[in-house]
Amino acid sequence: MKRPSWPVPGFLAVVFLLPLAPATPAAAQSGKVRIVQTNSAGDNVHIIDPATHQVVQVIEGIPKAHGVAAAPDGSALYFSNEIHRTLEIVPTDVMTVTERIPLSGRPHNIAISNDGRKVYVAIIQGCSCVDIVDLERGEVVKTIRTLGTVHNVFMSPDGRHVAAGMIGARTLTIIDTSIDEPVWSLHFSGRSTGGYPDGGVRPMAFETHPDGSTKRLFVQISNYHGVQVVDFATRTVVEKLDMPSLPISRVTNDALQGSPGHGLAVSPDGRQLWSTSKPNGHVYAWSLPDLEYLGGVEVGHIPDWLTMTPDSRYLYVANAGSNDVSVVDTREMREVARIPVGQVPKRNKTVVFR
Repeated sequence: MKRPSWPVPGFLAVVFLLPLAPATPAAAQSGKVRIVQTNSAGDNVHIIDPATHQVVQVIEGIPKAHGVAAAPDGSALYFSNEIHRTLEIVPTDVMTVTERIPLSGRPHNIAISNDGRKVYVAIIQGCSCVDIVDLERGEVVKTIRTLGTVHNVFMSPDGRHVAAGMIGARTLTIIDTSIDEPVWSLHFSGRSTGGYPDGGVRPMAFETHPDGSTKRLFVQISNYHGVQVVDFATRTVVEKLDMPSLPISRVTNDALQGSPGHGLAVSPDGRQLWSTSKPNGHVYAWSLPDLEYLGGVEVGHIPDWLTMTPDSRYLYVANAGSNDVSVVDTREMREVARIPVGQVPKRNKTVVFR
C-alpha cells in the first residue's frame, strides 16, 4: 500500500491554542501528563491538563476521530479517522497531523504495541478484520480476518495479546502479537433481562498477575447493565457484576446504542475497576482483586469512556450527552470538576509526554 504524500488537499489541520495557553505547545512539554479527549461528532481533539483540570490545547482537522493511541515515549499521538478511513499521525512536538495512512475500511478503536512499532486498528465496515499498521513503513502490512466486523481492540499490559471485540458476531478474539494471529475466541450468546441478546462485545479492561501477564478480562456487553468477568486462563465468564438500579425517574434511555455500559478502566495501581452507566449517569467502582462494590459517583449525561491519571487519583469521564468531561476524585468518591469539550466526546487516553 502506497503511503500518501503530504500535504493532502482538503486535509489540512491546525492547532488552536486557547487563551492563556503557554507559548510552548502544552501537550508537548517534557514529562507532562495530559488527557487526550476525542470528539466523535466533531473534527477536533481536546488536550486537558490534569494538574488544573482545564483544556490547554485543541487539535483541529481530525473529523470523527474514533480511537486514540500514543507512542510509548510520548513522541506521537495516533487517531483513527472514520471519515477518511485513515490512521492519523500527530507528532507531539508540533501537535498537528503530519501523515495519514489508508486503512482497509472504516476504523473504530486502535491499540499500539508496547515497542511502539505497530498499531492495531479495528475495522467496523469494509471488512471483518483487524489492520496492522507498521509505523516505520507507514502502511498496513497485515490484515487479520475475524468472525465479524471489529468495534474495539485493546492491548494487554504485557504487550503479548490484543483483545478484539465484535458487536454483530458477539465474539471476543485474542490475537497473539508475537505471530499476529488469532489464538482463541469466546462467544457471548446469553440473554439479558427482557430476552434481548446480550452478546455484542463493547469496551474491555485487563487485570494482571504480579508478573504482568493477564489474569482477567473485564468486558461490557450490549444490552447488559454491568460487567462480565472473563478468566483468561480458562477462557470462560466466571462472574457478572450488576450495576445498581435507580428509580425510573432518574434513568435516561437517550443514545444508549444498545450498550448501557460503555467505558471501563482498571486503575494503574491495580486496586480498582471502574465502569460507566449511561442510563444512570454514574460511574461505579469495585475493589480489586476481590470485586467488592465500592459505590458510585454521579457525572454528566451519557458517560461513555474512561481514563485515569497515572497515580490512580483522578478518573476522567467522557460525557457524550452533555459534551463535557467529568473529573472524579477516586479517593473522595466525588466529582470535582466538569470540563467543556467538543461534540459527543467518547474515547480518551492518558499520555505522558517525555
